[in-house]
Amino acid sequence: MAATGRCLCGAVRFEVDEPLRDVVVCHCGECRRWAGHYWAASAAGRGAVRISDGGALRWIDSPESVTHARRGFCAECGSSLFWDAPDRDTISFSAGALDQPTGLRTQKHIYTEFAGDYYEL
Repeated sequence: MAATGRCLCGAVRFEVDEPLRDVVVCHCGECRRWAGHYWAASAAGRGAVRISDGGALRWIDSPESVTHARRGFCAECGSSLFWDAPDRDTISFSAGALDQPTGLRTQKHIYTEFAGDYYEL
């Protein structure tokens, strides 16, 4: 197993059976609203991610997504956990939800032109 992760309360847990992509940090307005800051995510192949949720995982359509993505969160504690675009072979998950050590590094920042006015890159 390459990695495990969970929401804050532990109701939603996930395991990943392949190496993780290094972290991509998204500064778009939608991700900032979703995460409460910027969204830092890793990803892996859709088939390599196993989610156990006991019914707590909720999905919502990402309203401004040009990729028609959906976002997954824990209905118990509200943790923002997943970003899933239907035409991609991967699913993204919050880097902060991963159990440490992750061995990951920040790979890049995207949509920096939409970064919040309260921080500098």
